[in-house]
Formats: sequence, structure tokens, C-alpha cells
Amino acid sequence: MTDLRYPIGRFQRPELVTEAQRNQAIEAIAVLPADMRAAVKGWTAEQIDTPYRPDGWTVRQLLHHVPESHMNSYIRFKLALTEEEPTIKPYDEDAWAHLPDATTAPVDVSLDLLDTLHQRWVLLLRSMSAGQWSRTFRHPDAGVLRLDVNAMLYAWHGKHHLAHITGLRDRMRW
Repeated sequence: MTDLRYPIGRFQRPELVTEAQRNQAIEAIAVLPADMRAAVKGWTAEQIDTPYRPDGWTVRQLLHHVPESHMNSYIRFKLALTEEEPTIKPYDEDAWAHLPDATTAPVDVSLDLLDTLHQRWVLLLRSMSAGQWSRTFRHPDAGVLRLDVNAMLYAWHGKHHLAHITGLRDRMRW
């Protein structure tokens, strides 16, 4: 049986990221908004408010979480590209997921945000030079992260949450 928490497995932090892997990560980030929107097309409010696993967030919370998380990553890219190894501020994802906007707002608001955010982010990613991919930021919990690794992480992150949604859809036969 698939681990419902990690349906595509845990992120494996690579030591080396090739240009081909970077390009695959950019493409995964580029297509995620359309994939997320397609995954929930035609769903009812009841379906959207279904947890993707026991004791997990609802699909609504997931759909609001992804752009929140990806906004943070986008800002981390901008900081790392303009400052020398900036220390970023982490945030409490679970606390954010329980705020009223994440539990009640229409999901189209966040799907639209994800569309626009990813358009900007992909423009930035595609414009980066080979040397810029090795720039870093410091995460207080995870340590120093290179931008190429962070791109791989967020390509995985999108697929991870998309698999939560599609896995629920498949299990429920929606």
C-alpha cells in the first residue's frame, strides 16, 4: 500500500543537479498549476473539504498551501540571487493551513494565484545563468540550500501534493 503521507516518496536531496534535471524541475513547476486545476475540475465543496488522508489536511487546505509554500520559495530565490547567502525565515505551515482563509476561501483564488506565481517564477528560473544555480540561502532548520536543489525540492513538492489529491480522487472513484 502507498504511504498516504508520501505517495511519491520522500524528497531525496541530490548532491549534484545536472542541467537536464534543472530543466525537468522547471518544466514540473511550469505545468503544476494546470495539473492542480485539472485534478479538482468539477469537484463539489464536499469533495474539496475532504481530507486527503486520515488526520490530514483537506484538499481545500492543500490547494491553499501550495501557492503559500511556493511564494515563500520564489522569495527565497529572489533573496539568494540578490544577497550573499541570506538567512530566510521559516513559517509554521500547519498553523497557516488552519487559518480561516485556508479553511474557507474558494479554491479558485489560490489556483489563480498559483497560475500567476508560477508564470513569474518560471520566467525567473529560465533566465538564470549556470552560475546562479549554485547560489545559496540558509534555512535555520535545513541548513544551506543551493538554488538548484531548491528547484528540485519544489518540483517534488508540487508533484507530492498533486499526488495527495489524485490519490484521494482515485481511492474515492471521483
